[in-house]
Amino acid sequence: MEHAYLGIDVGSISTKGVIIDKKNNILSSQYIWTQGDPIGAVKELVRLLEQGFDKEKYKIVATGTTGSARKLVGTILGATMVKNEITAHAVGTTTFYPDVRTILEIGGQDSKIILVENGVAVDYAMNTLCAAGTGAFLSSQAKRLGIEVEEIGDYALRSTHPTQIAARCTVFAESDLVHKIQMGHPREDIIAGVCNAVAANYLNNVGKGKKIVSPVVFQGGVSKNEGVVAAFERTLGCPVIVDPNGHLMGALGVAILARRGSKRQEFDFAIENMEFRTREASCGGCSNRCEIICVYRGDELIDSWGNRCERGARVRS
Repeated sequence: MEHAYLGIDVGSISTKGVIIDKKNNILSSQYIWTQGDPIGAVKELVRLLEQGFDKEKYKIVATGTTGSARKLVGTILGATMVKNEITAHAVGTTTFYPDVRTILEIGGQDSKIILVENGVAVDYAMNTLCAAGTGAFLSSQAKRLGIEVEEIGDYALRSTHPTQIAARCTVFAESDLVHKIQMGHPREDIIAGVCNAVAANYLNNVGKGKKIVSPVVFQGGVSKNEGVVAAFERTLGCPVIVDPNGHLMGALGVAILARRGSKRQEFDFAIENMEFRTREASCGGCSNRCEIICVYRGDELIDSWGNRCERGARVRS
């Protein structure tokens, strides 16, 4: 039976998963909404991945997790590899684009930039408070304009005179957009202006002070928006590569890291039928009084973290 490797990327908005073979070919993949429930999302993701996976030919021997809930999900899945998003995205992208120098990534609520030299990530930055350069901003503006977010690209590409939209922050951009609607600007010009605002906000905030060098790879859910891709190309003055699986790159990267790692543990799809819960405990073992997150499978404590000394290593709530 051939070996396969599972990678899962759990974000605040979406949860992504891939199963790859030893040559990094995708055997099964899924992209679903997290909906504020990372445990429930991962169980549903595993169920969907299993449907498209040939268990007669392959068995999963290593599992990797990344994203904002990587440790929680890694505990639940028995992951052999847990890595941050920067590392996962860099590894995934450089595997498929060895010459890449700049990685632009925009997700639902966050975004990041990674600078690469000789196949190694040498610098990065992430957005902090402003959401004007993210997918959530695009979704809210599409709703305001009465269109589906998937239609934004088509509208933007039809524009011949994009409307100037303030790009400093979400509040300014939204109020400016309402003003331009009231002034009677054509819808396609406003939408093109929104795409330009997303690119400008990203470059002025996340990319501030960074030297962006070609080849440039754009990934994350927003990379599927042709209007934003075109805005980046106009602003940067160079082609922007969008991989068909760019929205899965974090999951791909951590699956590749799991494959490269030395630890092996066969994955059991029955995880989808198990019950997990988390509880917060306060450790009174010392003056730190650490807040510890405990993860239970049924009544069994399977992991905990948050302690700053060994006294809180396995506190039960």
